[in-house]
Amino acid sequence: MIIKPCNRVEVPMELLLEADPMKDHVIDYINRGDVFVAEEAGEVIGVMVLLPTRPGTLEVVNIAVSGSYRGKGVGSRLLQFAAEAAEGYENMETGTGNSSIGQLLFYQRNGFRIDHVDKDFFIKQYEDDIWENGIQCRDMIRLVKTIE
Repeated sequence: MIIKPCNRVEVPMELLLEADPMKDHVIDYINRGDVFVAEEAGEVIGVMVLLPTRPGTLEVVNIAVSGSYRGKGVGSRLLQFAAEAAEGYENMETGTGNSSIGQLLFYQRNGFRIDHVDKDFFIKQYEDDIWENGIQCRDMIRLVKTIE
């Protein structure tokens, strides 16, 4: 697997939209951040968008892995790449929905810890209700990992 920067023309939008259904949000942060893709035999199998936020903090604003490659370490490798590339940053931060049970497990298995909850984030920021695992996605669970 190769991880490399991606120019804005070749961004795998459909894959990014699997992780965040608000196209306007995705376009905004890909224009402000850095996009990286994971490739296997020339095929894009994963994507990640990194965005500097506060001083010393790099946020993983989107990470998505193609269906047939999920559960095979691609997402973990993308996060490892982000930590290695985060020279000069002290923390990596991310957020996921309260209903995103698998994503909460994924981030915690990769060294992130729950930091705080942004209550009603998805209610305020998204036009349509989001439901996952039989739970309405209302709150943004913010997670942080110290970069060593």
